[in-house]
Amino acid sequence: MSDAAEPTPDGAGQPPVRHHWFDDEAGPVVRPYAMTRGRTSAASRHRLDLIALVVPEPAADDPGRDQTLSPEHVEIVERCWEQPQSIAELAAGLDLPVGVVRVLVGDLVEDELVHVTRPVPPAELPDVSILREVINGLRAL
Repeated sequence: MSDAAEPTPDGAGQPPVRHHWFDDEAGPVVRPYAMTRGRTSAASRHRLDLIALVVPEPAADDPGRDQTLSPEHVEIVERCWEQPQSIAELAAGLDLPVGVVRVLVGDLVEDELVHVTRPVPPAELPDVSILREVINGLRAL
């Protein structure tokens, strides 16, 4: 049952029962939907791929100064100042679900504090056979 003793009817001699909403070892738990205010997608028009790189804008030189940003927003910008990071790297580094990081990065894109370099779609990449023909043509010269 409970580690704490049950209070007696007269309340004497026993400490009151304490109910924890968090694990003492893990600390308080903040649900992902609380970080995104219940949103499951960013307001931005573009889908953020796992390998999309997040690059801070010059306007984000001191994200901690902006009182409208959550601690998670600030940490994303600070991590990207050191080196641009992908959505997947941010999710792993922050120990947050990818969906939450996508929403948070979308917020930063909307606030023009970061921009995202999207990967080239596979349909726009050159065909391997064309590249081989170009290499063979260069060798023939």
